[in-house]
Amino acid sequence: MSISLLIALGLLAGALTTITGVGGGILLLISLALLLDPATALAITAPGLLAGNLHRLLLFRRYLRWGLATRLIAGALPGALVGGLVATQLPDMVLRVLLLLATGLALCKAFGWLRFQPREGWVFPVGAVAGVITAMGGGGGVLVPPTLLTLGLRGPAYLATAAAASAAMHIGRLSAYGLSGWMNAERWYLAGVLALAIPTGNLVGRALGARLQDRTVHIFTHATLVVVTLLAVAGLR
Repeated sequence: MSISLLIALGLLAGALTTITGVGGGILLLISLALLLDPATALAITAPGLLAGNLHRLLLFRRYLRWGLATRLIAGALPGALVGGLVATQLPDMVLRVLLLLATGLALCKAFGWLRFQPREGWVFPVGAVAGVITAMGGGGGVLVPPTLLTLGLRGPAYLATAAAASAAMHIGRLSAYGLSGWMNAERWYLAGVLALAIPTGNLVGRALGARLQDRTVHIFTHATLVVVTLLAVAGLR
């Protein structure tokens, strides 16, 4: 595929997630599943999104809520490892359906059709479920933002804690993909391109986010999720 297009998608994913806290990863995954195949898309986004979340965590590290992050990671890491091992055994069409379901989950939550009001005691199981979904079809990170928002996190504290949980998910699924032989030389090369593009997009998103009003961000997030859902449906061909 075109490296310039891959870079553009990585920049967009990093900027979107840094502005809104959600959406960039699933947009990137669905777009790549259309251009390549779902297995390759899952494989090459793991290192790139890991780099992006670690960079975002570095940017907002002093605001990290360690207690919440630790409990999320304790669930997300093993959950993603298990989900990743399962994903590597599934055929492409099943992976495409899982991508569509994960995108639909994100859309339902964004529009308020899915009522999810977690409590603090749910942090560990939410992390575990999110890890499994992320490794098998992407989109599991949509469960983490409402958990953190319900618990009162906002702004940099929300972004840092969400980034820590997401990084754990990507470490878990990348480990599973590696153990299963999914990460060949070509996929590592494409992943490396994303690993450079996404953190750069984070910087762009941080600059843009400081200039955008909340309503603009809200509209932009919903519009992105609609586009992602249409892309996911188009991918079931």
